[in-house]
Amino acid sequence: MTARRSAEQRSADVATAPLWRAAQALRLVTVLYAVGQQIASAPHYTNPRLSWVLIALMAVWSGVSAIMLSQWHFPEAVRLRGWVVTGDHLVVIGLMAATRLVADYDWYHGHQTLPTTLWATNAVIGAAILRGPIAGVLSGALIAAVALTVRDQWGQDVWTDATVPVLVSVGLALGLAANTARRAQDQLERAVRMTAAAEERERLSREVHDGVLQVLSYITRRGSEIGGPTAELARRAREQEVALRVLLSEQADRRDSGGAEVDLRPLLTAQATPDVSVSTPGNPVQVDRWVASEIAAAVATALSNVELHAGQDAKAYVLLEDTGDELVISVRDDGVGIPSGRLAEAEAEGRMGVSRAIVGRIAALGGSADLLTEIDGGVGFGTEWEFRVPRT
Repeated sequence: MTARRSAEQRSADVATAPLWRAAQALRLVTVLYAVGQQIASAPHYTNPRLSWVLIALMAVWSGVSAIMLSQWHFPEAVRLRGWVVTGDHLVVIGLMAATRLVADYDWYHGHQTLPTTLWATNAVIGAAILRGPIAGVLSGALIAAVALTVRDQWGQDVWTDATVPVLVSVGLALGLAANTARRAQDQLERAVRMTAAAEERERLSREVHDGVLQVLSYITRRGSEIGGPTAELARRAREQEVALRVLLSEQADRRDSGGAEVDLRPLLTAQATPDVSVSTPGNPVQVDRWVASEIAAAVATALSNVELHAGQDAKAYVLLEDTGDELVISVRDDGVGIPSGRLAEAEAEGRMGVSRAIVGRIAALGGSADLLTEIDGGVGFGTEWEFRVPRT
Protein backbone atom coordinates (compact mmCIF):
# COMPACT_ATOMS: atom_id res chain seq x y z
CA MET A 1 0.00 0.00 0.00
CA THR A 2 2.89 2.40 0.81
CA ALA A 3 4.52 1.76 -2.56
CA ARG A 4 1.19 2.27 -4.32
CA ARG A 5 0.60 5.56 -2.49
CA SER A 6 4.11 6.70 -3.41
CA ALA A 7 3.45 5.91 -7.07
CA GLU A 8 0.13 7.78 -6.97
CA GLN A 9 1.83 10.75 -5.29
CA ARG A 10 4.55 10.83 -7.93
CA SER A 11 1.89 10.76 -10.63
CA ALA A 12 0.06 13.68 -8.99
CA ASP A 13 3.32 15.62 -8.70
CA VAL A 14 4.04 15.16 -12.39
CA ALA A 15 0.51 16.27 -13.29
CA THR A 16 0.64 19.50 -11.29
CA ALA A 17 4.28 20.42 -12.02
CA PRO A 18 3.32 22.89 -14.82
CA LEU A 19 0.84 24.60 -12.48
CA TRP A 20 3.48 24.98 -9.78
CA ARG A 21 5.93 26.50 -12.26
CA ALA A 22 3.31 28.93 -13.58
CA ALA A 23 2.33 29.88 -10.02
CA GLN A 24 5.93 30.81 -9.19
CA ALA A 25 6.18 32.94 -12.31
CA LEU A 26 3.04 34.76 -11.12
CA ARG A 27 4.62 35.10 -7.67
CA LEU A 28 7.55 37.04 -9.12
CA VAL A 29 5.14 39.34 -10.98
CA THR A 30 3.22 40.00 -7.76
CA VAL A 31 6.49 40.84 -5.99
CA LEU A 32 7.26 43.51 -8.59
CA TYR A 33 3.73 44.89 -8.22
CA ALA A 34 4.05 44.95 -4.42
CA VAL A 35 7.37 46.81 -4.59
CA GLY A 36 5.88 49.37 -6.99
CA GLN A 37 2.87 49.80 -4.68
CA GLN A 38 5.23 50.24 -1.72
CA ILE A 39 7.13 53.03 -3.51
CA ALA A 40 3.85 54.85 -4.19
CA SER A 41 2.43 54.32 -0.68
CA ALA A 42 5.48 54.78 1.58
CA PRO A 43 5.14 58.59 1.80
CA HIS A 44 1.67 58.15 3.28
CA TYR A 45 2.71 55.68 6.00
CA THR A 46 3.26 56.69 9.60
CA ASN A 47 6.21 54.28 9.85
CA PRO A 48 7.80 53.98 6.38
CA ARG A 49 11.02 52.36 7.67
CA LEU A 50 9.11 49.40 9.14
CA SER A 51 7.12 49.11 5.91
CA TRP A 52 10.38 48.70 3.93
CA VAL A 53 11.58 46.03 6.38
CA LEU A 54 8.32 44.15 5.85
CA ILE A 55 8.63 44.46 2.06
CA ALA A 56 12.16 43.10 2.26
CA LEU A 57 10.88 40.16 4.31
CA MET A 58 8.21 39.57 1.63
CA ALA A 59 10.85 39.55 -1.13
CA VAL A 60 13.09 37.09 0.72
CA TRP A 61 10.22 34.73 1.49
CA SER A 62 8.97 34.97 -2.10
CA GLY A 63 12.36 33.82 -3.39
CA VAL A 64 12.64 30.95 -0.93
CA SER A 65 9.10 29.71 -1.45
CA ALA A 66 9.35 30.01 -5.25
CA ILE A 67 12.47 27.84 -5.29
CA MET A 68 10.93 25.23 -2.97
CA LEU A 69 7.59 25.00 -4.76
CA SER A 70 9.06 24.86 -8.28
CA GLN A 71 11.15 21.76 -7.51
CA TRP A 72 9.46 18.61 -8.80
CA HIS A 73 12.48 16.36 -9.42
CA PHE A 74 13.55 16.14 -5.77
CA PRO A 75 11.34 14.07 -3.43
CA GLU A 76 12.48 16.04 -0.37
CA ALA A 77 11.33 19.35 -1.87
CA VAL A 78 8.00 17.82 -2.96
CA ARG A 79 7.32 16.53 0.56
CA LEU A 80 7.96 20.04 1.96
CA ARG A 81 5.34 21.67 -0.26
CA GLY A 82 2.67 21.39 2.42
CA TRP A 83 4.89 23.17 4.93
CA VAL A 84 5.80 25.88 2.39
CA VAL A 85 2.14 26.52 1.59
CA THR A 86 1.39 26.71 5.32
CA GLY A 87 4.28 29.15 5.71
CA ASP A 88 2.82 31.19 2.84
CA HIS A 89 -0.40 31.63 4.78
CA LEU A 90 1.39 32.61 7.99
CA VAL A 91 3.58 35.18 6.22
CA VAL A 92 0.61 36.61 4.32
CA ILE A 93 -1.52 36.92 7.47
CA GLY A 94 1.39 38.42 9.42
CA LEU A 95 2.20 41.04 6.77
CA MET A 96 -1.46 41.96 6.35
CA ALA A 97 -1.88 42.37 10.11
CA ALA A 98 1.29 44.53 10.22
CA THR A 99 -0.45 47.09 8.00
CA ARG A 100 -1.86 48.71 11.15
CA LEU A 101 1.69 49.21 12.44
CA VAL A 102 2.80 51.30 9.46
CA ALA A 103 -0.34 53.29 8.56
CA ASP A 104 -3.14 55.12 10.30
CA TYR A 105 -6.85 54.21 10.19
CA ASP A 106 -7.78 56.57 7.39
CA TRP A 107 -5.15 55.00 5.15
CA TYR A 108 -5.57 51.26 5.76
CA HIS A 109 -9.39 51.52 5.86
CA GLY A 110 -9.54 52.78 2.28
CA HIS A 111 -6.49 51.11 0.68
CA GLN A 112 -4.96 47.67 0.18
CA THR A 113 -3.28 45.92 3.03
CA LEU A 114 0.47 45.40 3.06
CA PRO A 115 1.91 44.01 0.75
CA THR A 116 -1.14 44.17 -1.64
CA THR A 117 -4.02 41.75 -2.19
CA LEU A 118 -2.44 40.49 -5.43
CA TRP A 119 0.61 39.15 -3.59
CA ALA A 120 -1.60 37.55 -0.93
CA THR A 121 -3.24 35.52 -3.70
CA ASN A 122 -0.10 33.32 -3.88
CA ALA A 123 -1.09 31.53 -0.68
CA VAL A 124 -4.54 30.77 -2.10
CA ILE A 125 -3.04 29.46 -5.34
CA GLY A 126 -0.65 27.18 -3.44
CA ALA A 127 -3.46 25.68 -1.34
CA ALA A 128 -5.64 25.12 -4.40
CA ILE A 129 -2.95 23.32 -6.39
CA LEU A 130 -1.86 21.26 -3.39
CA ARG A 131 -5.26 20.13 -2.08
CA GLY A 132 -7.91 20.95 -4.68
CA PRO A 133 -10.88 23.33 -4.98
CA ILE A 134 -12.23 22.96 -1.43
CA ALA A 135 -8.88 23.90 0.10
CA GLY A 136 -8.57 26.74 -2.42
CA VAL A 137 -11.97 28.18 -1.53
CA LEU A 138 -11.30 27.89 2.23
CA SER A 139 -7.90 29.55 1.82
CA GLY A 140 -9.41 32.37 -0.23
CA ALA A 141 -12.12 32.91 2.39
CA LEU A 142 -9.52 32.97 5.19
CA ILE A 143 -7.26 35.52 3.46
CA ALA A 144 -10.29 37.65 2.55
CA ALA A 145 -11.52 37.55 6.15
CA VAL A 146 -8.11 38.70 7.42
CA ALA A 147 -8.06 41.55 4.87
CA LEU A 148 -11.55 42.70 5.87
CA THR A 149 -10.66 42.52 9.56
CA VAL A 150 -7.42 44.48 9.17
CA ARG A 151 -9.12 47.16 7.07
CA ASP A 152 -12.17 47.20 9.36
CA GLN A 153 -14.57 46.65 6.44
CA TRP A 154 -17.01 44.10 7.85
CA GLY A 155 -19.82 46.61 7.55
CA GLN A 156 -21.48 47.78 4.38
CA ASP A 157 -18.13 48.06 2.56
CA VAL A 158 -17.76 44.26 2.34
CA TRP A 159 -20.34 44.09 -0.48
CA THR A 160 -18.58 46.73 -2.61
CA ASP A 161 -15.06 45.31 -2.23
CA ALA A 162 -13.70 42.78 -4.79
CA THR A 163 -11.33 41.05 -2.35
CA VAL A 164 -13.66 38.23 -1.32
CA PRO A 165 -14.94 37.15 -4.78
CA VAL A 166 -11.47 37.44 -6.35
CA LEU A 167 -9.68 35.31 -3.75
CA VAL A 168 -12.45 32.69 -3.55
CA SER A 169 -12.74 32.48 -7.35
CA VAL A 170 -8.98 32.03 -7.74
CA GLY A 171 -8.98 29.22 -5.19
CA LEU A 172 -11.90 27.46 -6.88
CA ALA A 173 -10.55 27.79 -10.43
CA LEU A 174 -6.99 26.67 -9.64
CA GLY A 175 -8.25 23.80 -7.48
CA LEU A 176 -10.44 22.49 -10.28
CA ALA A 177 -7.57 22.85 -12.75
CA ALA A 178 -5.24 20.88 -10.47
CA ASN A 179 -7.78 18.07 -10.04
CA THR A 180 -8.36 17.94 -13.79
CA ALA A 181 -4.60 17.69 -14.39
CA ARG A 182 -4.33 14.82 -11.89
CA ARG A 183 -7.21 12.92 -13.51
CA ALA A 184 -5.74 13.42 -16.97
CA GLN A 185 -2.36 12.13 -15.80
CA ASP A 186 -3.98 9.12 -14.17
CA GLN A 187 -5.93 8.29 -17.34
CA LEU A 188 -2.78 8.64 -19.43
CA GLU A 189 -0.81 6.29 -17.21
CA ARG A 190 -3.69 3.80 -17.18
CA ALA A 191 -3.82 3.88 -20.98
CA VAL A 192 -0.07 3.29 -21.15
CA ARG A 193 -0.35 0.32 -18.80
CA MET A 194 -3.24 -1.16 -20.78
CA THR A 195 -1.31 -0.77 -24.02
CA ALA A 196 1.73 -2.46 -22.53
CA ALA A 197 -0.42 -5.31 -21.18
CA ALA A 198 -2.13 -5.75 -24.57
CA GLU A 199 1.23 -5.89 -26.33
CA GLU A 200 2.46 -8.48 -23.83
CA ARG A 201 -0.69 -10.59 -24.31
CA GLU A 202 -0.24 -10.40 -28.06
CA ARG A 203 3.38 -11.51 -27.75
CA LEU A 204 2.41 -14.44 -25.54
CA SER A 205 -0.40 -15.34 -27.93
CA ARG A 206 2.06 -15.56 -30.82
CA GLU A 207 4.44 -17.72 -28.79
CA VAL A 208 1.63 -20.04 -27.68
CA HIS A 209 0.26 -20.28 -31.21
CA ASP A 210 3.66 -20.98 -32.76
CA GLY A 211 4.74 -23.48 -30.12
CA VAL A 212 2.24 -25.02 -27.74
CA LEU A 213 -0.73 -25.26 -30.12
CA GLN A 214 1.32 -26.92 -32.83
CA VAL A 215 2.66 -29.50 -30.36
CA LEU A 216 -0.82 -30.21 -29.00
CA SER A 217 -2.20 -30.56 -32.50
CA TYR A 218 0.57 -33.01 -33.38
CA ILE A 219 -0.08 -35.07 -30.22
CA THR A 220 -3.79 -35.15 -31.02
CA ARG A 221 -3.24 -36.33 -34.57
CA ARG A 222 -0.60 -38.94 -33.77
CA GLY A 223 -2.46 -40.22 -30.72
CA SER A 224 -5.63 -40.72 -32.74
CA GLU A 225 -3.69 -42.53 -35.46
CA ILE A 226 -1.93 -44.87 -33.02
CA GLY A 227 -5.07 -45.58 -30.99
CA GLY A 228 -5.13 -47.79 -27.95
CA PRO A 229 -3.93 -46.20 -24.70
CA THR A 230 -2.72 -43.10 -26.56
CA ALA A 231 -6.30 -42.24 -27.56
CA GLU A 232 -6.88 -40.83 -24.06
CA LEU A 233 -3.73 -38.74 -24.40
CA ALA A 234 -4.96 -37.48 -27.76
CA ARG A 235 -8.32 -36.53 -26.25
CA ARG A 236 -6.71 -34.59 -23.42
CA ALA A 237 -4.39 -32.81 -25.84
CA ARG A 238 -7.35 -31.86 -28.03
CA GLU A 239 -9.25 -30.45 -25.06
CA GLN A 240 -6.32 -28.27 -24.08
CA GLU A 241 -5.78 -27.17 -27.66
CA VAL A 242 -9.39 -26.06 -27.91
CA ALA A 243 -9.21 -24.30 -24.53
CA LEU A 244 -6.09 -22.41 -25.58
CA ARG A 245 -7.64 -21.37 -28.88
CA VAL A 246 -10.70 -20.05 -27.05
CA LEU A 247 -8.48 -18.17 -24.61
CA LEU A 248 -6.46 -16.58 -27.41
CA SER A 249 -9.63 -15.57 -29.21
CA GLU A 250 -11.02 -14.05 -26.04
CA GLN A 251 -7.82 -12.05 -25.52
CA ALA A 252 -8.00 -10.72 -29.05
CA ASP A 253 -11.63 -9.76 -28.58
CA ARG A 254 -10.80 -8.03 -25.30
CA ARG A 255 -8.21 -5.89 -27.05
CA ASP A 256 -10.79 -4.88 -29.63
CA SER A 257 -13.72 -4.20 -27.34
CA GLY A 258 -12.15 -2.91 -24.12
CA GLY A 259 -15.55 -2.99 -22.40
CA ALA A 260 -17.64 -5.20 -20.15
CA GLU A 261 -19.40 -6.81 -23.14
CA VAL A 262 -17.82 -8.66 -26.05
CA ASP A 263 -18.90 -9.95 -29.43
CA LEU A 264 -19.59 -13.68 -29.16
CA ARG A 265 -18.97 -14.33 -32.86
CA PRO A 266 -15.13 -14.25 -32.85
CA LEU A 267 -15.01 -16.75 -29.99
CA LEU A 268 -17.01 -19.23 -32.08
CA THR A 269 -15.46 -18.57 -35.49
CA ALA A 270 -12.01 -19.12 -33.95
CA GLN A 271 -12.98 -22.78 -33.55
CA ALA A 272 -13.61 -23.27 -37.28
CA THR A 273 -11.43 -25.89 -38.99
CA PRO A 274 -11.64 -27.78 -42.28
CA ASP A 275 -13.96 -30.20 -40.49
CA VAL A 276 -15.91 -27.58 -38.49
CA SER A 277 -18.15 -24.97 -40.14
CA VAL A 278 -19.29 -21.98 -38.05
CA SER A 279 -22.18 -19.73 -39.07
CA THR A 280 -22.94 -16.50 -37.17
CA PRO A 281 -25.18 -13.46 -37.71
CA GLY A 282 -23.88 -10.52 -39.73
CA ASN A 283 -24.28 -8.09 -36.82
CA PRO A 284 -22.29 -8.22 -33.54
CA VAL A 285 -23.75 -10.39 -30.80
CA GLN A 286 -22.79 -8.45 -27.69
CA VAL A 287 -22.94 -10.39 -24.41
CA ASP A 288 -21.25 -10.28 -21.04
CA ARG A 289 -17.62 -11.37 -21.22
CA TRP A 290 -18.11 -14.26 -18.79
CA VAL A 291 -21.22 -15.47 -20.64
CA ALA A 292 -19.32 -15.41 -23.93
CA SER A 293 -16.37 -17.37 -22.54
CA GLU A 294 -18.66 -20.01 -20.99
CA ILE A 295 -20.63 -20.49 -24.22
CA ALA A 296 -17.42 -20.74 -26.23
CA ALA A 297 -16.03 -23.32 -23.78
CA ALA A 298 -19.20 -25.43 -24.00
CA VAL A 299 -19.06 -25.35 -27.80
CA ALA A 300 -15.37 -26.29 -27.69
CA THR A 301 -16.15 -29.30 -25.52
CA ALA A 302 -18.93 -30.42 -27.86
CA LEU A 303 -16.59 -30.14 -30.86
CA SER A 304 -13.92 -32.07 -29.00
CA ASN A 305 -16.41 -34.89 -28.44
CA VAL A 306 -17.26 -34.84 -32.14
CA GLU A 307 -13.63 -35.32 -33.09
CA LEU A 308 -13.08 -38.09 -30.56
CA HIS A 309 -16.31 -40.05 -30.86
CA ALA A 310 -18.17 -39.17 -34.07
CA GLY A 311 -15.77 -40.90 -36.45
CA GLN A 312 -12.77 -39.90 -38.52
CA ASP A 313 -14.80 -38.51 -41.42
CA ALA A 314 -17.38 -36.69 -39.32
CA LYS A 315 -18.07 -33.04 -40.03
CA ALA A 316 -19.39 -30.57 -37.46
CA TYR A 317 -21.57 -27.50 -37.90
CA VAL A 318 -21.99 -24.64 -35.43
CA LEU A 319 -24.88 -22.18 -35.82
CA LEU A 320 -25.39 -19.06 -33.70
CA GLU A 321 -28.80 -17.36 -33.66
CA ASP A 322 -29.82 -14.24 -31.75
CA THR A 323 -33.57 -14.02 -31.28
CA GLY A 324 -33.39 -10.92 -29.12
CA ASP A 325 -34.64 -12.66 -25.99
CA GLU A 326 -32.18 -15.52 -26.06
CA LEU A 327 -29.18 -16.97 -27.86
CA VAL A 328 -29.55 -20.30 -29.61
CA ILE A 329 -26.35 -22.18 -30.39
CA SER A 330 -26.54 -25.45 -32.31
CA VAL A 331 -23.63 -27.86 -32.55
CA ARG A 332 -24.43 -30.67 -35.02
CA ASP A 333 -22.35 -33.43 -36.58
CA ASP A 334 -22.95 -36.14 -39.17
CA GLY A 335 -21.15 -38.86 -37.27
CA VAL A 336 -22.23 -42.16 -35.78
CA GLY A 337 -24.40 -40.65 -33.05
CA ILE A 338 -24.63 -41.45 -29.35
CA PRO A 339 -26.30 -44.68 -28.16
CA SER A 340 -29.37 -44.12 -26.03
CA GLY A 341 -28.52 -43.83 -22.34
CA ARG A 342 -24.77 -43.57 -22.95
CA LEU A 343 -24.49 -40.13 -21.33
CA ALA A 344 -26.24 -41.36 -18.17
CA GLU A 345 -23.88 -44.34 -18.01
CA ALA A 346 -20.83 -42.10 -18.41
CA GLU A 347 -22.01 -39.87 -15.58
CA ALA A 348 -22.64 -42.90 -13.37
CA GLU A 349 -19.09 -44.07 -14.11
CA GLY A 350 -17.75 -40.73 -12.86
CA ARG A 351 -16.99 -39.26 -16.29
CA MET A 352 -18.38 -35.76 -15.87
CA GLY A 353 -17.20 -34.21 -19.16
CA VAL A 354 -20.62 -33.66 -20.69
CA SER A 355 -22.58 -33.06 -17.49
CA ARG A 356 -20.18 -30.41 -16.24
CA ALA A 357 -18.34 -29.01 -19.25
CA ILE A 358 -21.48 -28.65 -21.36
CA VAL A 359 -24.73 -28.99 -19.41
CA GLY A 360 -23.32 -27.50 -16.22
CA ARG A 361 -21.83 -24.47 -18.00
CA ILE A 362 -25.03 -23.62 -19.84
CA ALA A 363 -27.17 -24.21 -16.74
CA ALA A 364 -24.95 -21.79 -14.80
CA LEU A 365 -25.91 -19.13 -17.35
CA GLY A 366 -29.58 -19.76 -16.69
CA GLY A 367 -30.01 -21.65 -19.94
CA SER A 368 -30.52 -25.21 -21.12
CA ALA A 369 -28.43 -27.71 -23.09
CA ASP A 370 -30.47 -30.33 -24.92
CA LEU A 371 -29.17 -33.37 -26.78
CA LEU A 372 -31.62 -33.67 -29.68
CA THR A 373 -30.34 -36.83 -31.40
CA GLU A 374 -29.53 -40.23 -29.96
CA ILE A 375 -29.58 -43.64 -31.64
CA ASP A 376 -31.32 -46.69 -30.37
CA GLY A 377 -29.00 -49.34 -31.74
CA GLY A 378 -27.62 -49.57 -35.25
CA VAL A 379 -26.20 -46.68 -37.24
CA GLY A 380 -27.11 -43.18 -36.12
CA PHE A 381 -27.52 -39.98 -38.04
CA GLY A 382 -25.22 -37.75 -36.04
CA THR A 383 -25.65 -35.77 -32.88
CA GLU A 384 -27.01 -32.28 -32.26
CA TRP A 385 -26.64 -30.14 -29.16
CA GLU A 386 -28.86 -27.09 -28.77
CA PHE A 387 -27.88 -24.47 -26.20
CA ARG A 388 -30.42 -21.83 -25.22
CA VAL A 389 -29.09 -18.95 -23.16
CA PRO A 390 -31.44 -16.12 -22.11
CA ARG A 391 -30.29 -12.58 -22.85
CA THR A 392 -31.07 -11.49 -19.28
